[in-house]
Amino acid sequence: MNQKILKILEYGRITEQLANLAVTEAAKEVASNLKPATEPSEVKRLLAQTLAVVNLLRIRGNLPITNFKPLTESLKRLKLKASLNGEELANILLIFSLAHEMNKFAEDSQENDLDLTAISELLAKLEVPEDLYRKLKQAVDFDGILLDTASSELERIRHDLRANEAEIKAKMASLSKASSKYLSDNLVTIRDDRYVLPVKQEFKGKLGGVVHDQSASGQTLFVEPEAVLSLNNRQQSLLAQERKEIRRILRELSLAAGLEIEKIQNCSQSLTILDFIQAKAKLAKQMKATEPKLNLEHQVNLKKARHPLIDPEKVVANDISLGIDFDTMLITGPNTGGKTITLKTIGLLQLMAQSGLFIPAQEDSQVGIFDEIFADIGDEQSIEQSLSTFSSHMNDIIQIMRDVNQNTLVLIDEIGAGTDPEEGASLAISILDYLRDKRAKIMVTTHYPELKLYGYNRERTTNASMEFDVKKLTPTYVLQVGIPGYSNAFAITRRLGMDEKVVKRAESLTKDSDSELNRMIARLNEQTKEVATKKKQLLKNLDQAQALVKKLQDGLDIYEQRVQKQVDFANERANEVIAKKRKKAEAIIAELEKQKSAGAHVAENKLIDAKGQFNKLSKEANNLAHNKVLKREKKRHQVAVGDRVKVLSYGQVGTVTKKLSEHDYEVQMGIMKVKISDTDIEKETSKAPKKKQTVVKTTRKLNRASASSQLDLRGQRYEEAMINLDRYIDASLLAGLGSVVIVHGIGTGAIRQGVWQYLKSSRHVKSFNYAPANEGGNGATIVELK
Repeated sequence: MNQKILKILEYGRITEQLANLAVTEAAKEVASNLKPATEPSEVKRLLAQTLAVVNLLRIRGNLPITNFKPLTESLKRLKLKASLNGEELANILLIFSLAHEMNKFAEDSQENDLDLTAISELLAKLEVPEDLYRKLKQAVDFDGILLDTASSELERIRHDLRANEAEIKAKMASLSKASSKYLSDNLVTIRDDRYVLPVKQEFKGKLGGVVHDQSASGQTLFVEPEAVLSLNNRQQSLLAQERKEIRRILRELSLAAGLEIEKIQNCSQSLTILDFIQAKAKLAKQMKATEPKLNLEHQVNLKKARHPLIDPEKVVANDISLGIDFDTMLITGPNTGGKTITLKTIGLLQLMAQSGLFIPAQEDSQVGIFDEIFADIGDEQSIEQSLSTFSSHMNDIIQIMRDVNQNTLVLIDEIGAGTDPEEGASLAISILDYLRDKRAKIMVTTHYPELKLYGYNRERTTNASMEFDVKKLTPTYVLQVGIPGYSNAFAITRRLGMDEKVVKRAESLTKDSDSELNRMIARLNEQTKEVATKKKQLLKNLDQAQALVKKLQDGLDIYEQRVQKQVDFANERANEVIAKKRKKAEAIIAELEKQKSAGAHVAENKLIDAKGQFNKLSKEANNLAHNKVLKREKKRHQVAVGDRVKVLSYGQVGTVTKKLSEHDYEVQMGIMKVKISDTDIEKETSKAPKKKQTVVKTTRKLNRASASSQLDLRGQRYEEAMINLDRYIDASLLAGLGSVVIVHGIGTGAIRQGVWQYLKSSRHVKSFNYAPANEGGNGATIVELK
């Protein structure tokens, strides 16, 4: 990607914001040097990494990374087998500690079913050499000070140092007290690493010993008393031993670190890149940005796109597309209407996406992947080359024309400006034809009327304009695609109070063709507003119709539920009656057999009575068999593998694939297989197929026993979504569903986070995770119920 486009679109201001969000100095440097990628696989990888850490930040919070110093110089010295100092070794210890914390953080995150595949390679490189880590932890603290535990010899030396120092202090305190009249201050101090007393000049021979220093006035001498000479000498000897042992320990630790240079470097680099990716995730949150979808056909479709460098309270969001219905967009109209900002918005968001950054636009916005983005924006003269505005523009455009191809996005502000209007318009048309022949994606701004007709006459070319509020005399900065812009000069001057005769005279001097064109554009504007108003009304009517359908469907569901309950009750009662009669018949037979086996004579009247009871049972059973409700129930539940059945709780038709038990079957509905009781299915008849009905997708109320296998929460408020989720899980459990899908979208993540928190706390949920990429990805969650 050429450097000029980065400067023109102020890409550096984005990387500056990114660097400020990084924790480590190394990551700040990576952010500052960030450049857009042009390989589709690389762009996809970068965006996937950002998404993974965005999810981590939302669910788990910040990564466990603190600032550590770059290892460049330390590693160079290790390769030369030179010794590191305590601070350098402490820096390596810090990196190892952060690597350990990051590994634990990642493990906990995976237990929460967060997908870390995109950063798994970085996590894999956080391999800590445990032996070296243990030695460093035992030897140094994070400030670089060697600990007493670094070695037994160092521990012994420091023990002797403390004991000797205590003896010196006690001796000096005793001398100070006894000789206070000779001292200028009752204070023990240190000179040349030796303990001394401040003795008055006139008493310098009273204590004996060695004079090490004197005050600025010369009235005080700092004397090492003879009584502590040997103790001070011993202290110096111990300090020398300590320094020698410290050097030995540092040398030993440095040699050990030299054997693990690769792992040290891997840990440092991985933590740096993770910190850099976290900065990208923080920037996405700060900008309220979303993940852009990649398109390999160079199609751009930005929804409610916002320029990231304009105050969020003032910026106007616009829908900007290119390469779908048209490859060239001509934005016409007066200046100060936001035309240039529109060019910069599409260019800068495209650069951000190709750098692995989320973009300030609505979800499902789409970007292409361009090898180059060329721009000629601004009207500054080239002082260095002594070129006029026109010459400077032409120079830039000529350079663009040399390098343009089908993988190029071209942005030109005020094409052909700076020269005679008629010649400039002709030149602009010729340049556009050339760029279009190269199959580039093109967006230009112009105020030439001739180019408005160009937008109508060329295939895959469209006009656009920036809306202007004539009443308020201010631009709205709203992009209107399909409508060319026109001058509001006459309307504005009238609003400002110019004499009407002057305005009419000016209008009469305007070319007929220009007037006709302006009138046509005005009509287009009026028609567009009328269509927009009607569209708004139609959408409102559609919402009302969908609400009515939903209400009717809910009523139908309740009715079917009640009917099903009545049928189930009748079936249970019939089964109870049959069971009781069967039991009674078995008792009669058993009694007769018992009497017969005992040799007893069975009286004729008992046989008649038994026969009567059998006849009565047979009659009752026959009545039950002819009961219409039971007869229908029996018929519809007698199914076999391969039969087409209707699953009542789902309201869907499926195929029996397996008989699981006496009353349970496995039924396949589409791609889903579910376990269904025989009371919940109805065998489909082989009659002529019914007329296909229109299926209206709607979100049903969830306070019922039956449930769909999918719940769509997109577009709902948080509180409403959580209530519907709770009802839906209850309904799914009552319906005996084993697996359901919750569609929550990606968005700001509030609904998705709420769903996951609810699922974590529910004792009815066995497990849950994101759906596969081809079934919704991070926008949906698959839930396994207990």
